[in-house]
Amino acid sequence: MESKRRFGDRKDGRLIQSLAPFYKFMPYIMPTKNDACNQFEDCIEITNTDRWLRQKRLEGYKGLGYLHLFIAAYIRMVSMRPGINRFVAGRRIYARNNIEVVLTVRRSMSTTSNETTIKAVFAPTDTIFDVYRKMNEKIDEIKASDENNNTEAVAETFCRAPRFLLRFALAIVRMLDYFGWLPESLTEASPFHGSMIITDLGSLRIGPIFHHIYNFGTLPVFIAFGAKRHSYELDRHGNMVDRKYVDCKFVMDERTVDG
Repeated sequence: MESKRRFGDRKDGRLIQSLAPFYKFMPYIMPTKNDACNQFEDCIEITNTDRWLRQKRLEGYKGLGYLHLFIAAYIRMVSMRPGINRFVAGRRIYARNNIEVVLTVRRSMSTTSNETTIKAVFAPTDTIFDVYRKMNEKIDEIKASDENNNTEAVAETFCRAPRFLLRFALAIVRMLDYFGWLPESLTEASPFHGSMIITDLGSLRIGPIFHHIYNFGTLPVFIAFGAKRHSYELDRHGNMVDRKYVDCKFVMDERTVDG
């Protein structure tokens, strides 16, 4: 059941009015995301997870992988810690209405293939199998169509204008976004508005990077994870074992939630 929209709320989020004054003050001290970036890296042991994913692929979940796993883990984390799903706009802190994940994909595995973005909306109760289904629907929709999606169509429309008009138009868009007046059709098409953006660099067989988050829009988190790697270690009995790990890196807007 949707909560009633109050004064100060945006179409994509609810204004948090119960914050301590210090946290309300933070967006004025750090007005942009570049001012407020926290970076964190970790490695996750995936030895048993890798076996489980292989088994599920044999059961018919073709292509089920770590992208779906990371998104599902993020959804579960948000369901338990909803403060993570906040964003800063117009120097105010909002709780986002939905869980929206942004992902960049190629229409085909070719160096000449164009990139585009997809945005999938999830519920706090979604499992990895829900993620698998929803992401596949979005990706198949992109790959099956030669036409531009909403994101590409909006970008193409803007880029048709002369440079000075384009800069003026973007200034207007920024102003509308600041006050929460941006049309919902634009925020739905925008890859810069969402709960988080994720990139799978394991598909390129490389490690993750600390990817910047964009000052424009409301994305507060960028997650990157890399290729699987092996590590030979001693178990508790002193035996040599082969364990698998995946490295991941996070860039986050620290103004959204304490800790």
